[in-house]
Amino acid sequence: MNAFVIEAHALAKTFGATRALAGIDLAVQRGEAVAIMGASGSGKTTLLHVLAGITAPDAGSVTFHPSAGGPVEVTALGESARSRLRRERFGFVFQQGLLIPELTAVENVALASMINGVAKKDAIPHAASWLAALGLAGMEDRRIGELSGGQAQRVAIARAQATGAEIVFADEPTGALDSHTSAEVMDALLWSTTGQGRTLVVVTHDADVAARCTRTVAVRDGRVVSSAVDA
Repeated sequence: MNAFVIEAHALAKTFGATRALAGIDLAVQRGEAVAIMGASGSGKTTLLHVLAGITAPDAGSVTFHPSAGGPVEVTALGESARSRLRRERFGFVFQQGLLIPELTAVENVALASMINGVAKKDAIPHAASWLAALGLAGMEDRRIGELSGGQAQRVAIARAQATGAEIVFADEPTGALDSHTSAEVMDALLWSTTGQGRTLVVVTHDADVAARCTRTVAVRDGRVVSSAVDA
């Protein structure tokens, strides 16, 4: 099994006159938690989106090494194949959660599995087990508007894990939370990823969040300027 779960080489991306990525190389080890930091406009979110197959780069390559099967060159896939990869192999947690307010907590989590063909009768108890593991037992039938910000983010974390994602991409997952709730959400995010032998890549402005990761990658002007293992 390859030691790296995802590798990027010479990534370049421009939006109009803005150069978002300027030849980035990055390799993420299996089971690692990597924080990507940088000022607004540094390219960190674009880097996350390219690694996750959300955005196609103008040049360069991203290769995903699943735990079973051969390597997958993400950047060589068409949009439908990248979409399938995101649904089946990757998990996502965003600042606002992007949960469906009309659905209950357990339905939001179960939906990730159901989209991949799992029957509702199987997806619901599996989703409920993830909610319970993340401290939300008894809240399965609450709609998102009935949850606190931290609780909603834990629902989003459960949804990211419900399909057995090998790598979770998180974009400012604690950005809208106070410091206490932020720490609780990071507890849940780390436990459900690296705590289970999975991988986390998180974009953050928060030095406290980055300090809890294995390694911090600093990005400036579309380039990696440092990559340091956190103490």
